[in-house]
Amino acid sequence: MKNKIVDLTYTFTDNMPVYPGDPPSSLKQVASIEKNTYTDHEIKSLMHVGTHMDAPLHMIENGKTIDKINPDKFFGKGVLIDARNQKEIGTSLLKDVIIPEGAIVLIYTGFAEKYRTKEYFENYPSMTKEFAQAMVDKKVKIVGMDILGPDTDVSWPTHKILLGKETLIIENLSNLSDLLNVKAFDVVALPAKYKAEASPVRVLVLIKE
Repeated sequence: MKNKIVDLTYTFTDNMPVYPGDPPSSLKQVASIEKNTYTDHEIKSLMHVGTHMDAPLHMIENGKTIDKINPDKFFGKGVLIDARNQKEIGTSLLKDVIIPEGAIVLIYTGFAEKYRTKEYFENYPSMTKEFAQAMVDKKVKIVGMDILGPDTDVSWPTHKILLGKETLIIENLSNLSDLLNVKAFDVVALPAKYKAEASPVRVLVLIKE
């Protein structure tokens, strides 16, 4: 039996979409084999661009940086929550959904279809505090989503609930539609080992066939 792999990560390119008001990101080639005998690129970006993982320090005073997170957090059984056409990500979506302890919960809103458009930053569903608390209570390792983030309120209530209990957050996922009819899958989400509050992350789903 072999695994089918689904990549939930956006390719990092020049001029990635950024949170409104943040400085632009860039990815530029600075050396070529023709001119320099080797190829090299320079990246300039905030951490919260593209598919990325938030660590506690992002919102919690003296919280852990991404390099201090136990790597056991980066692997787990996946659970998909279908939140398409919802104004909020609330606990009603959890009805009849089994979430085992240590799961990685992925929330599919359909907003990935708007990535790289202005609409991606507008009217995306926010997560309720009750939903965030339910994730903490169920000892979920990671909550990932195909939107800009779980909060539309800039006091960041759901960020703080999740990160306050070291439930990690992944934002800007892609290809979650590929999981709609999948009954069981595993998730691997590996961030770079930065001494920082966040990191780009490669998110892969493994489906046994």
